[in-house]
Amino acid sequence: MVLRLMDNSLSFILRLWRVTQIFARKFRLRFNRSLTFGKAQEESPKSVVPLSVNYHFTRQCNYSCGFCFHTALTSFVLPIEKAKLGLKLLSDAGMIKVNFSGGEPFLHQRGIFLGELVKYCKEELYLDSVTVVTNGSRVTRKWFEDYGTYLDIMAVSCDSFDEEVNEKIGRHAKGKSHLDSLRRIRAWCREYQVLFKLNTVVNTYNVGENMCEQVQELQPCRWKVFQCLSIDEENQGQNALRQVEPFLITSDQFQSFLKRHESVSTLVPESNLAMRNSYFILDEFMRFLDNTSGCKKPSPSILDVGVKEALKFSGFDEQMFFKRGGKYNWSKSDANLEW
Repeated sequence: MVLRLMDNSLSFILRLWRVTQIFARKFRLRFNRSLTFGKAQEESPKSVVPLSVNYHFTRQCNYSCGFCFHTALTSFVLPIEKAKLGLKLLSDAGMIKVNFSGGEPFLHQRGIFLGELVKYCKEELYLDSVTVVTNGSRVTRKWFEDYGTYLDIMAVSCDSFDEEVNEKIGRHAKGKSHLDSLRRIRAWCREYQVLFKLNTVVNTYNVGENMCEQVQELQPCRWKVFQCLSIDEENQGQNALRQVEPFLITSDQFQSFLKRHESVSTLVPESNLAMRNSYFILDEFMRFLDNTSGCKKPSPSILDVGVKEALKFSGFDEQMFFKRGGKYNWSKSDANLEW
């Protein structure tokens, strides 16, 4: 009996020690990030800290959306240890939120590569928010079982609640229903306590649609509504893999769409002006992409020159980032929700 009590006490002490070490490490990392931010502001009030970064680690996709502005120009994906190194550099530079996107991020290694990065960012870097944007076609329950606990938000892109419209846009995979995938993921997000977000690109095929009822039924924590955007060499120009012209709408058309959906409380609009330079976009080589001139000009890779030097070539508009609501309640631990 005494030995059993001693074993139980020792086991409890070891668990308590591990938990203490985890919290100490988490505090240390966050304290170091705050020091980085303070130091940057002291050195120059205009210094930019990459609070939120979109890492497009792959350009490959199984959909063929006609307006896609991050196309399959390469098939390159960094080895996972180098990707983790880059994420650590960004965390040390002040990043507290990362969004994994593509391409379709669930294609590479059937989502395992993505899952391991999500887990690393929560378990090792203790980021406030780890999010994913997906078309939903390759997401599985098994992935949620393995990695859902580390994910704050899963965003699914859906441009119409009419399957035929999605097919005309190119947002579909042969033999699969995009809307079925969307609703299945919504249910898994509830089951595995992951915040659900919806992304919609407003274009000529869906600009007249009324989605209020369907969006309110899904209850996303945010509904991001983007005006279809043109970017040279991605979806515009002689050498582009997509041609966006047939999909473009006017600002008045976009505002009309927003007016029709003003009853949806979680709607967050992004016009071309708000969207173009207000994101830190990191490509498959871990280069920031500067879109100030209408095409994506890559910086040197953060793996080669470090984050501080690469940021000089990011073209980031910090004022617009905050103006469009880029900083929001993005951690599921802070969300006041009944799962």
